[in-house]
Amino acid sequence: MTETTIQRESIQFNQKKKTGERVFRICMYALMTLIGLILIFPYFFMVMKSLMTREEVASAELVIIPAVPQFSNYLQILTDSGYVKAFGNTMFVIIFNLIAVPLSATFIAFGFARCQFFGKNVLFAFMLSTMMLPGVITQIPLYGLYNSLGWLNTLLPLTIPNLTGGGAIYIFLARSFMQSLPKEIDEAAKIDGAGPLRRYFFIGLPLCKPILIYIMINVFNSNWGDYYGPLIWKLDDSFPSTLAYKVFYTLTNTVVGNDQINIRMAAGVFMSLFPAILFFIFQKQLIEGVAMDGLKG
Repeated sequence: MTETTIQRESIQFNQKKKTGERVFRICMYALMTLIGLILIFPYFFMVMKSLMTREEVASAELVIIPAVPQFSNYLQILTDSGYVKAFGNTMFVIIFNLIAVPLSATFIAFGFARCQFFGKNVLFAFMLSTMMLPGVITQIPLYGLYNSLGWLNTLLPLTIPNLTGGGAIYIFLARSFMQSLPKEIDEAAKIDGAGPLRRYFFIGLPLCKPILIYIMINVFNSNWGDYYGPLIWKLDDSFPSTLAYKVFYTLTNTVVGNDQINIRMAAGVFMSLFPAILFFIFQKQLIEGVAMDGLKG
């Protein structure tokens, strides 16, 4: 076999390989596009329904595109006193927890990561074990406790308990991140006479910006879409409803739900906007938050 023949066969092999790679890439892109369209269609369907009249939404025929877009459906949400009040209650809960959870979680985590005290490892292991408890197990004891404290039918169960870190998972994440920070910084501050509180507020907390952002985004999403918590602690109609609970109520109430199908769809779209905006702004922090170096601690 001559050298020219070998070169020709090599070129043909490389061309076939490149052609196969192109075909594979095209098939993968087509498959991902198809999956993306399937996943996004329910949201697109909800947006279209939110722009329809009640008659179009309730029609027996499948209507996807509204005849005349009804942007007034969104205006009704913004002017309806029930939705406005629920939005205010939701923002109060979110703002409180956005401050309370990151601060308390990192404060507790700083104690586990940088302070030495008797039984620290045992206490930390006990705290982590609480993550193994299903939430349904603690609901009845908590209901009895909050009832004794007079917290039922208020927003207190959605706020005050989060002063203890907002859950073991946030404390674990913050502790792991702090353990990845250089200990020399903390030791230098000790030599300069800085106490634990000063080291936390002026050294530990500023360095925890990545994990703070990650915790705050998760706290916002969990509180923004939480309807189950208000559903448990509500006793009567005097309860200060949150926006997620308001939407849930219109969904389950047969009379109201049938009269406001399009408004309910508009409320659903509105509920999805803020988490979507946060994701597009902080998607880098969210993705890195799962694989950050601090988690290896």
